Amino acid sequence: MSGIDTHLNTHRTWEDWLVMLCGALVVFSPGLTGDTHGAPVWLNAVTIGLLILGIGFLEYSVLQRWEEVALALMGVWLIIAPFVFGYADAGQLRLWHSGLGGLAIVLAVLQLWQDWDLTDKELLQRERS
Repeated sequence: MSGIDTHLNTHRTWEDWLVMLCGALVVFSPGLTGDTHGAPVWLNAVTIGLLILGIGFLEYSVLQRWEEVALALMGVWLIIAPFVFGYADAGQLRLWHSGLGGLAIVLAVLQLWQDWDLTDKELLQRERS
């Protein structure tokens, strides 16, 4: 059990790669689901997806706490976007955005929890390893 605790308490680079994959999937989600809801939905998906992808890259290269908070907020936005843009009853795209938004929130909370007790200096040390 202690091996699992150690693994969950340490910020790993695979988590950052998963965030980047999540962002890429959000960018391409309207095309993957065959969405026909128009330009605002596409623009939202591309914008939020690129922001998540960028946050993942920043977490991978320069670790700071604000990145996890921003990632969680983007995840929340992905979950509520179907209601804002009117595709909440439209099936697959809503499910993709809700699922990817939930994944972003889970990853953000996990990473924030892992980094909570670290000082800024320790966060910088993590960058170099």
